[in-house]
Amino acid sequence: MKKHIIVAVMASFALTNCGPKEVTRVNENSTIDLSGRWNDTDSRLVAEQMLQDALSRPWLNRFVEEEGKKPTLIVGLIRNRSSEHISTETFINDIERELINSGRVSIVQGGEMRDEIRRERADQQDYSATNTIKRFGLEKGADYFLQGTVNSITDQNTREQVIYYQVDLALTDIETNEKVWIGTKKIKKLVR
Repeated sequence: MKKHIIVAVMASFALTNCGPKEVTRVNENSTIDLSGRWNDTDSRLVAEQMLQDALSRPWLNRFVEEEGKKPTLIVGLIRNRSSEHISTETFINDIERELINSGRVSIVQGGEMRDEIRRERADQQDYSATNTIKRFGLEKGADYFLQGTVNSITDQNTREQVIYYQVDLALTDIETNEKVWIGTKKIKKLVR
């Protein structure tokens, strides 16, 4: 008899946990922080705040005055040196979006994406109509290179943890190798 009761209790427990999940669509700009780890809100806010700072600094006005045009940037790697998985690709996309939408700088492709475009241009040389072929040697060169790191420190005990993130970005003049802007954004989260 005891065996039947235990089986019945276990079966009812299994059935209640196997029910359908409830999914609710929310605004993509809403802040939902379930784990305390780096998330989409952190990525978006850090990109917005850091680039507002970068675009308000003297390097930009100096370049425009000296060159008579807006500068061209390439966004390089943002290295994840934190203790958790962070999709730096989405962070890079947030940074590029903020820069492009500012209208104050131009962005050119870099790395693997640039190589893919070059392969496409090479394919066009043999397979596209003559009047539609895109020529080599007309790429826009970048004036500045943006790169950085994401670091984290976690301090915890049995019931609480504090996660500290530090994002460092540097903008470098490609021709002179001079750093023209360095930005740091810090985030601290208490998770109970």
